[in-house]
Amino acid sequence: MKFFVIGIDDNRKQYFSDEMLDVIASHTVFSGGMRHREIVSGLLPENHRWIDIVTPLDAVFRQYGAYAEIVVFASGDPLFFGFAATILREMPDAEMVLYPCFNSLQLLAHRLLMPYQDMHIVSLTGRPWDKLDEALISGYEKIGVLTDQKEHTPAAIAERMLYYGFDNYRMSIGELLGNREKEKVSTWELPEVPGKKFSFPNNLILQKSYTRPRPFGIPESEFHLLDGRTKMITKMPVRLLTLSLLELREKRIFWDIGFCTGSVSVEAKMQFPHLKIIAFEKREAGRVLMERNARKFGTPGIDTYTGDFTGVDLSGLPAPDAVFIGGHGGKMEEIVDKIAGVLKSGGVIVFNAVSADSREGFTTSIAHNKLSLTQSIALTVGDFNTIEILKATKQHD
Repeated sequence: MKFFVIGIDDNRKQYFSDEMLDVIASHTVFSGGMRHREIVSGLLPENHRWIDIVTPLDAVFRQYGAYAEIVVFASGDPLFFGFAATILREMPDAEMVLYPCFNSLQLLAHRLLMPYQDMHIVSLTGRPWDKLDEALISGYEKIGVLTDQKEHTPAAIAERMLYYGFDNYRMSIGELLGNREKEKVSTWELPEVPGKKFSFPNNLILQKSYTRPRPFGIPESEFHLLDGRTKMITKMPVRLLTLSLLELREKRIFWDIGFCTGSVSVEAKMQFPHLKIIAFEKREAGRVLMERNARKFGTPGIDTYTGDFTGVDLSGLPAPDAVFIGGHGGKMEEIVDKIAGVLKSGGVIVFNAVSADSREGFTTSIAHNKLSLTQSIALTVGDFNTIEILKATKQHD
């Protein structure tokens, strides 16, 4: 099977090379979105067949299977978060001839006369916030963002950024790019954007105006605390050593069990913004503290669950490759049993033991689940009791 994939923009008077016009004239089966059909309808042969690209895509590819050759119209560069990449994934043996156009973020950069070789790209089109959160925490100078019409509009993006304190960017928005009669480009300070509506399709580029602080090690006095109790937070030196033993740079899914103030999750997200963090705490007050601290330090995207961890349904959650047990409420054996059942091969569990009894409870529980104690470091901070940081590893299958 052979695909001819032609990239177009929003221009109603589209330019096609002679080669592209020959491809269109010599075929009868075409595919694309509704907007693409409106733009190219005047060029299509009389007795053509059009296959709409709509979800579910399985049905679209079943229709494709009836033909030897299909001409597909797609937006911009079809390999840039585009439909050509979908074809390669779904039909890897198919032949493809590609005619790319500028993608929408390139067009916006051109309109702004902005060199864009250093621009970090994020797509929020039908995707979660995770990649934008990662880019903001990382502090990229320029962030290009593909939007959608539902949850990820320019106004919604600006609201989320301001909520978590990322007012250190200006937002340039491109509307209907390529449509010479209707396209619009504008640049805004972030507080000006919430509540405003912009024509779709649109996209945006964020340009950093100043660098937001990103400390390595947050003093515990800076966190919002549970009833002001400083003993209910992992001290900074212990926290940093704990994160070191968790090996989070190579991990993807991190569970924080018994998060209390959220200091470990917040520090982990700040230092390793690629992480998907899921945090558990039995006290409802913990959810409020986590949200307040995440807002204060600019670490969006931490998912929280409250209630007894041993009773939480884990079936819908991504399996962790790193787990920190910050509190166990006397249920260490049940907690480790539950973690061991879902922990990925090669994954680690770290626990900070404050007594000989808690150390024994942890080491007995990991041995019962055939996990290996691979590291142990004792640390004393100020006048506080010595804490032993224990690391257990699940052997590779």
